[in-house]
Amino acid sequence: MSTDTLAPLQARWKALAAREQNLVLAAGALLAIALLWWLALAPALQTLRSAPARHAALDAQLQRLQALQAEAQQLRDAPPMRPADARRSLQNTLAQQLGDTAQIQFTGDRATVTLKGASASVLAQWLAQARSNAHAAPLEARLAQSADAARAAPAGEARWNGTLVLSLPAPADKPSDKGRAP
Repeated sequence: MSTDTLAPLQARWKALAAREQNLVLAAGALLAIALLWWLALAPALQTLRSAPARHAALDAQLQRLQALQAEAQQLRDAPPMRPADARRSLQNTLAQQLGDTAQIQFTGDRATVTLKGASASVLAQWLAQARSNAHAAPLEARLAQSADAARAAPAGEARWNGTLVLSLPAPADKPSDKGRAP
């Protein structure tokens, strides 16, 4: 600002009594402290207050990711499974866990599971087992909550109708084929 624009302000300041000048300075100081609080200190304190909860959430997420990493490493290190063994494993666990609420059909390297009123929690367990034991990965899921089975199910337990398509492990190379050029 130029001195021409400050001159009227300086004249007005000099015209104020000492008591009024002190009040204006106190008001300005109070305004500066309030701005400092709202712009600098309050956000920093809020961040400090929320840090433990965010840290705990990030630790939980890290543990889940490490568990998934360990599971992926375990699946990678597992010996390759023959398709016939994978089919047998899927059939056995499906019959044991889902019983007559599920049927399975095999076509090539895929398995199609048809569900009728299957328990959601049991289905989730079976899928985890199919992934780890039979090395089967879900490719497609067309599921709808069953209205009829939901009435007969215990409170809060969902039931599903629909189909799941799983990919089966590829056949392992024959030992005599290893090392040969294609």
